[in-house]
Amino acid sequence: MKGFLQALEVQRWDDHRFYHHSRINQSLHLISAICFVCSYFLLFTKPAMAAIIGWGISMVTRQSGHFFFEPKGYDDVNQATHKYKEDVKVGYNLRRKVVLMSIWGVSPVVLYLSPSLFGLITPHTDAAGFLNHMGTMWLAIGVGAILFRTIHLFFLRDVQTGLVWFTKILTDPFHDIKMYYKAPLALFRGELIDPMEHKHPA
Repeated sequence: MKGFLQALEVQRWDDHRFYHHSRINQSLHLISAICFVCSYFLLFTKPAMAAIIGWGISMVTRQSGHFFFEPKGYDDVNQATHKYKEDVKVGYNLRRKVVLMSIWGVSPVVLYLSPSLFGLITPHTDAAGFLNHMGTMWLAIGVGAILFRTIHLFFLRDVQTGLVWFTKILTDPFHDIKMYYKAPLALFRGELIDPMEHKHPA
């Protein structure tokens, strides 16, 4: 268990130091994390709505931070190129995120053109039914994406790496709130980039 927790801490730290330099990105992650926590509570009563909030707000704000605000040049803090960081990324790098977000973006169109999802579900009859089916589909896409990458890591790395990443993803909203609750204040002071002066937690 100690080794598992240490590996989790390393993955969290690498994720922060490599991919969260921008204070705008950090602030968007804070918004995303708060919405994800709300989604977690909604999962027990309104899973489709939880997925709509999770994808429509949380994922859009989170990935916008990575795509549009995070620096893509040479990382002087970690002495690493953007290509290197993309190659060693444990979870979804930008290329994989493009694929995942494309699947998410196209899915409502597929549902609209085939209300039964090619015979898999009972067709919706109104807008509320469409939203419910779309949310359920987005929930399935999210769960599938996490399970796919977890199992993928079993073969690319090892079982522990996959399980650690799985745990990290599920707990990221709570950890992001803890990490980035001060980011909006720093942004308000005009600090666009985190100086990353803090030390490795280990």
